[in-house]
Amino acid sequence: MADGSILVSLDKFTYGGDAMGRLPDARAVFVPFALPGEHVRIRLLEEKQGYARAELLEVIQTSPERIPARCPHFGVCGGCHYQHMPYTSQLEVKTSILRDQLTRIGQIPNPPIQPIQSCPNPWNYRNHVQFHLQPDGHLGFLSPNSRRIVPVSECHLPEAPLNALWPQLELEAETGIERLSLRLGANEDILLLLESRQPEIPGLELQAGISVVHLFEGESLVLAGDDHIRVEIQPTSLSQNRSFHVSAGSFFQVNTRMAEELVDHLLANLPDNLDTLLDVYCGAGLFSAFLAPHVRRLIGIEVSPTACEDFSLNLDEFDNVELYEATAEQALPALQLKPDVILVDPPRAGLERSALEAMLAMQPKTLAYISCDPATLARDARRLLSGGYQLQQVTPFDLFPHTFHIESVSFFTR
Repeated sequence: MADGSILVSLDKFTYGGDAMGRLPDARAVFVPFALPGEHVRIRLLEEKQGYARAELLEVIQTSPERIPARCPHFGVCGGCHYQHMPYTSQLEVKTSILRDQLTRIGQIPNPPIQPIQSCPNPWNYRNHVQFHLQPDGHLGFLSPNSRRIVPVSECHLPEAPLNALWPQLELEAETGIERLSLRLGANEDILLLLESRQPEIPGLELQAGISVVHLFEGESLVLAGDDHIRVEIQPTSLSQNRSFHVSAGSFFQVNTRMAEELVDHLLANLPDNLDTLLDVYCGAGLFSAFLAPHVRRLIGIEVSPTACEDFSLNLDEFDNVELYEATAEQALPALQLKPDVILVDPPRAGLERSALEAMLAMQPKTLAYISCDPATLARDARRLLSGGYQLQQVTPFDLFPHTFHIESVSFFTR
């Protein structure tokens, strides 16, 4: 077309939130915020030999699945990908993508995928929200595929107490603060985390009753309140909840309700009365705390110093628990063990090959793999299957409604 735009028809969703179509030269093109079955006008942003990425300019023929997005920033802010389709359809898309990744990358025909576990509250589910700061001090999110910060006036993913607070935050211009995070704990306690590269304390109008921590150059400075929050987890299979000490710099599941579902799923599917269990990438001890009563010996492996401190506090009552502060690829080859179960919850990049090979050498009866990326799960599953394991089941959990992210729990047995 005269303005350089192109008309294409879109066929299917791909992992990452884009809908895919074909350009006139048969290259695949990936378009965000569009739906399969739509005829759209696009502008190419990035061209490679075999594919291209584009921005959506206009929907010419609309899919019957399309619904109005709840948020006015949808399509501009990069936080959500699926607000333009019903939640039940989102679940179907995620299940289909997980199956495609396991089949195509993992080379697993008919992967044993169980029904996806939906989120009972698909809005306002996040206990942790992170903003970037504009030079004038206003909060925003990164736009898709760029470092541009989009100012926002509302967001429908954080839990209600966080949404009540963040629009009131006012920072001075040019403070040097790069990111600002809010974390919600038990009793609606809130921790405000400021991240920068210099030790100067930023100008901020503090809200009474919240904790504030400044992180810079690996250091942590408490400006108000505590350096941590407490998160309460109550799995439905247990009569009592557990309270977790989570430091400002530690990772913890951002969807509290679905974290409880993950714990329930592990308790229901792992063998009881185990001798030895390895919890690799154990973090602050979410899973270890609930599994420790069922094993003779539990060993955690975690590289983050703050998460290790949290783990030690959260599992202090157990005499059968050990912890190694190291990377998985450092610790696993050095351990002379034959564990019954290895539980892994790796970052998005999946398992380092040396870590995976060390696990195979240990020959655990069961390997439980919690994944936040179906592509790296599929890659690692293929390696595990070639190492003598069978994939028994994969259950997706929707921890991140309205986004393309897919959490899952897989069980492999020898």
